[in-house]
Order: sequence, then structure tokens, then C-alpha cells
Amino acid sequence: MRETKFRQAAFVYLHVAILYEAAAYVMWRHALLPATRLGPPLLWLVLGAGIAALVVYGLFKWQKPWFARVVWAVHGLRLPTLIQGAFLAGTGGPILPSFYLTGLVVVMINLWMLARAGWDL
Repeated sequence: MRETKFRQAAFVYLHVAILYEAAAYVMWRHALLPATRLGPPLLWLVLGAGIAALVVYGLFKWQKPWFARVVWAVHGLRLPTLIQGAFLAGTGGPILPSFYLTGLVVVMINLWMLARAGWDL
């Protein structure tokens, strides 16, 4: 049962990472990425893919509860931005609140799967 939970968490994280990479790529192509990032966007896309691959591998192969908990905590840091974009931002910008709301739902599902792997042993 434990192995199944970690594998599910790994595959859900993989799909979240694919979604985030695709969204970042589209935002980059439409010049919607924030200007506060250091370095070229392509570098951040490659780094994001590398980190995602490491997390998926770690969840799938290592199956350590502490690793799932750390990923859960770091992944949870996305929530404030998603909540602000979904519920507090106006519709005057180029990115609609539904974009952030969708991201919020996806992140919450991912947090649930990570919590199952990290704490429900």
C-alpha cells in the first residue's frame, strides 16, 4: 500500500510539472512572465524540468516520507499566489482568474497525494 501511495504521488507530481512547464512556456511565448526573474526564461524552464524530474524520481524510487513532506511544504508555497490570482485579482489583466483557480485545484490535489505518501503510512 505504501509503494502505491508514493507511485501515485510521483505520477500526480509529474502531471503537475508538465502542466506548469507548459503554462510557463506559453506565458514566455506571449511575454507574460514576470520581469523579476533572473536570467533567461529558457534557463528557468530547463531548471524547472530538472527539479521536477528529481522530485518524481525521488518519490517513485526512494519512497521516503520525509522527502514527500518536504516536497509538500515547498509545493504549498504556491498557494498564496494562486489564491490571490483566483480570488483577489481583477479581470483587467491578460491572465484570467480561472487560470489561477485551475492551478489552485491542481496544486491542492497534488498536496493531497503528497500528504498521503508522507503521513498516511
